[in-house]
Parts: sequence; C-alpha cells; structure tokens
Amino acid sequence: MNITVQQGEIQKKAADVLVVNLFDGTRPSGASGAVDKAIGGQIAAAIDLGDFRGKSGETLLLYTQGRVPSPRVLVIGLGQAKDFDLEKARTAAGTAISALAHLGAKNAATILHGTGAGKLAVAAAAQAVAEASLLAAYRFDGYRAHDRSHPLKKLSVIEIDRGKLKEARQGIQRGNSIAEATCLARDLVNHPGGDATPAYLARTARRLAKSQGLRCQVLDEKGIKRLGMHALLAVGQGSANKPRFIALEHGPKSGAPLVFVGKGITFDSGGLSLKSVEGIRNMKTDMSGAAAVLGAMQAVAALGLKRRIVGLVAAAENMPSSTAFRPDDVLKTLAGKTIEIISTDAEGRLVLADALSYASRYKPAAVVDLATLTGACVTALGHHASGLFANDDRLATRLLNAGEITGERLWRLPLWPEYRQQINSEIADMKNSGGRPAGASTAAALLAEFADYPWAHLDIAGTAWSQNNKPYVPQGGVGLGVRLLTQLALDWSDKQ
Repeated sequence: MNITVQQGEIQKKAADVLVVNLFDGTRPSGASGAVDKAIGGQIAAAIDLGDFRGKSGETLLLYTQGRVPSPRVLVIGLGQAKDFDLEKARTAAGTAISALAHLGAKNAATILHGTGAGKLAVAAAAQAVAEASLLAAYRFDGYRAHDRSHPLKKLSVIEIDRGKLKEARQGIQRGNSIAEATCLARDLVNHPGGDATPAYLARTARRLAKSQGLRCQVLDEKGIKRLGMHALLAVGQGSANKPRFIALEHGPKSGAPLVFVGKGITFDSGGLSLKSVEGIRNMKTDMSGAAAVLGAMQAVAALGLKRRIVGLVAAAENMPSSTAFRPDDVLKTLAGKTIEIISTDAEGRLVLADALSYASRYKPAAVVDLATLTGACVTALGHHASGLFANDDRLATRLLNAGEITGERLWRLPLWPEYRQQINSEIADMKNSGGRPAGASTAAALLAEFADYPWAHLDIAGTAWSQNNKPYVPQGGVGLGVRLLTQLALDWSDKQ
C-alpha cells in the first residue's frame, strides 16, 4: 500500500471511497462537515435517525450519487472526544482499512483522525494512520495457494492546511518504517518452526545488516561453545537445528548503547519435560522476543537514529532426543554462575541468562529483554498487557510511557528478594524453576542475576499472539515489541 499526503479539500478528491470521521455525540464539522454538505446532509440525517452516533469502531457507508467525484463515503466513529488518544486513532484507521477491504476499494482518500479537535499533533496522527493502515492490511500468505492481499493499493491522506503538510509527511514516513518492521516480526513469528530455524534467524539478521547498514556478528555452535555460553548450547543440543547467537549493531561504534535482547526459541517442545498436546500448539511463537528485536533494529536503522543501539538474539530449538539436556543437569553460564535444571521446559531463561551476560561487554546504558517466558504471566495479565520487571525505576517509567504511546501496554510486577529465594538450589547457584507460585516473578528473579546494569524484562507470553482479529492486529503473530522498543529508542535519543 502506497500512502501519500496531498493538500486540498477531501470532498473534491476522486477515489473509490472517501474516509472521514466523527466523535461520539457530535455533528459533522470541518472536513466531515464539508463532505456532509456536499452530499446533501446524509451524515447529519443518519445521526438524526439514530443510525450513527460516532462510537469507537462504528462505521457508516454512504453513496454520493455523483454529488462529489468519489462514489462512496465511509464515516468512522472516534468515540468520546475526552477519551481520544493515539490508540483510538490507530483503531479508527484499522477499522477503516478493514471496511475498505470488504468494499474491494483499490484507492481511498482519508483525513487524519483526531487533529481537528486539537487532541493529537499532526505528525503523531499521521504516524498512527500509516502504522495502523499498513498493519491492518497485513496478510501472511506464504503457505497459501492463493493470494489474499488487501485490495487497497493507494491511500491518500488529505490535509487542507498547507502549513501542516511537512509534519504530516514526516509522520507518514515514520509510521511506514515502523509498520514495515512490525510486519517483518509478524512474518518471523508466523513461519512454521521447521522453516524459521535458528539458522533462518541468522540469515534474516545478515540480510537486515546488508539492507539497513547494520553491523552483524553470528556465532554458530562452535563459536557459542568457545565463548562459554553453555546454557544456550545445552538448550539447543537436542536438536538437529543447532543454536545461533546473533548480534546486530546500529549507530556509533563507541558510547554506552541501548541494548535489546530477544529470546529466540524457534520451536519449544519442552525438551525431555515434554509439553502436552494442547501446550505444544503454536510453540513456533516462542521466538517472538527475537522477532521483536530484529524488527526493532530494522526500524531504528530506517529512522536513522543517531544513538548506538544493539540487538542480541539467543536462538535455539528445544527438542527431546538422546542428546538433549536433562532435568537434574547443572549448567555453567557465560557469567560463570551455575543453574540446576528442574524442568527442561523452563529453557527461555537459560538462553537469556547467557545473552544478558554477553550484554555486559557493551557497558550498556540500559538493557531490555523480551521473551514469551511464562504461562504464569498469562494467568496474571491475560492477553491485554505484558509483564514488566525492572531493577531500575527510571527505565521502567520510560517503558511504561512507551507502552501507553504505542498501545503495547505493560504492567509492572514485583522482583522482591523472596522470589529469588524460591530458586535457591542445594547443589548449584540457582535452579531454573521455583515452582508454580509466582512463576513470572521467579523467572525474572533468575534473569536479574545476570543483569549488572539498568535492566528490564518484558514477559510477552500473553501478548505476542492474537487469537482474534482486531482493528489493526489480524489473528496470528502480533509483532509485539517492535513499536514499543522503537518508541523507547526514539525517546532515549531525544532525551540523551
């Protein structure tokens, strides 16, 4: 989909469909008022008849009967003006794209959502429209015989004020870059584990490095062993698809970087602690943290951020075999600390332990790791927020703010000393499971042992995969974390 910004009056534009909007309980005004007047007051009539109110997600389709150059008008409800924010703007744009798909529209013209009421800055509103439009149009068709691509090929954003065109174009460009990076992450998550192996993630990283000007290093099984990442090595040793450790770097070669770390378990069978038939379904998604890191690195490079940013991915496939690691094994990590294995299905924290230790060599300003880590976090927060753990309040606040801006919400959970006591081991420095009680916090407590810098852990087990279609999130891989990490990087670059 090609998204452009044009100056003019939307009622005078020729397209398959014109998209305007209305707040709940208001009358047509501004652009929607101009369109309403041009088509003989049909919007106002629908409001008077009670057919349309402007509730969030509500749509109204009207036919212009030749009164304007476009044959149809789609009115999108924005909800209450007092509640309107960037997420509501994305919801409106995504709702419009879904409606346009049903109409088979190939080109459409839209106004920005929420700027007329002074709720949103032009650039932010434009970014929201671009992001949500591209994300709503996303389809994963690589394994289908027939293409299901969205029919809409051209979306024109119409702005009447010539003085706002530059801001609008900047917002569209930023939204395009971030949405494309999110779609990359979605593709990675949606690919079957038999195809998206650790080696596949490594090839993707190299491809990104070449196309985006990133620096890239990939360690294979021998390199991982030579470095001393025995926890990562153990998790992957039961599979024919051997582990990889990936480092991508953007920006200056010196200075304290912002580091992103992703769990890249490309398929999680549970290993010898084998999952149930129900539990093993969709375990191709266990590399969603890695997908988010790769997507975020594409985004920060495309946006040209000046700050040094590093992305690390610990990739392995957790499979049962005669060579797989076992319960009761004791693993030595890159940091030299040892971990007793209680369950081989608690493997994500093991690969992250080595990756977090590796991050220390950068002397980072801050590190954020993302992982589909625990079912306990899903039990606590459902599918509506990711769990946030942090040893630094300032970093936690920045992440919470980024979550509010992007709609990828976070909820902070505790890291009290009692949770660390739950993973005490009688024969090693710690064990990899503290049992069912507070499973998300005990997993985070293990990770905290390897973070000697400002650090945050995001447990995205409940948010990385969507079971239902939402306005700009189709069922399947969400690509969650790309927009959040990119927003954090943008905020970090602006303030430091």
